[in-house]
Amino acid sequence: MPARRHPTARQVRLGTELRRLREAAGLKATEAAGLLGVNSVQMSQIESGIAGVSEQRVRRLAANYACADEKLIDALVAMTTDRTRGWWEAYRGVLPAAYQDLAELDHHARFRHDVAVIHVPGLFQTEAYARALFAYMNPEFPDSEVDLRVEHRMKRRVVIDNPDPIPYETVIHEAALRTRVAGREAFRAQLGRILEVSEANHVTVRVIPFTLDDFAGGGSSMVHLGGAVPRLDTVVRDAPHGTAFVDSEAQLEHFRKLFRRVKEQALPPQQSRDLIHQLAKEL
Repeated sequence: MPARRHPTARQVRLGTELRRLREAAGLKATEAAGLLGVNSVQMSQIESGIAGVSEQRVRRLAANYACADEKLIDALVAMTTDRTRGWWEAYRGVLPAAYQDLAELDHHARFRHDVAVIHVPGLFQTEAYARALFAYMNPEFPDSEVDLRVEHRMKRRVVIDNPDPIPYETVIHEAALRTRVAGREAFRAQLGRILEVSEANHVTVRVIPFTLDDFAGGGSSMVHLGGAVPRLDTVVRDAPHGTAFVDSEAQLEHFRKLFRRVKEQALPPQQSRDLIHQLAKEL
């Protein structure tokens, strides 16, 4: 297969998992290359996501790596054979690659867990809220650049708004529910959007109130996307110079525990809705 110039995060993840299986088997890259009849450069390209790999080769590598996890192997094969070209492809080369990667991860996720401390979660944002946010964070952008980002964010809401949505749980700090990113009327509409979506059976909203004692999780903001198997989960975090994708098992387990801890400290769903109702009335 020809080398890719810009592999997606999903393609890179497939290569990363193949490398991890090889390393767990105690084999060198040159030895793995021999199993496929390719050279070391080609093997490196496969493990970095630059080159594609067939289903047959994935299964051959898994067998030689003594991987007995059939669910993981099937999930890796699905990543290999998937040819989905979703709505996000229209933004490739127009917006930074992370925008497409996030939308693709949303599309393939089995569930999504968010912790939001400063801003309302992206899947809940109204157009007015998202526009105010992008414009403030990027004052040098012309309106056309802001428009593209807002449009993309609105389309990402499809994963919880479509007829076959993914389960979605989010914990929002009261700070995010009080900070008027947009004007008073726009923010009232934003709180209304959260309340409306929270009524869906597949959506659970919990709030961390200001009155909670012993909450030191101000830096716990995250997006946790469930993979076909837990090993293929991904945590997304904002980094100083872009978006960080976390996928090592140790880090994934750390963030799973962190989400459970924050969730346990939050108000139950009905009390959370009551608090959001009260905040909306105060506007």
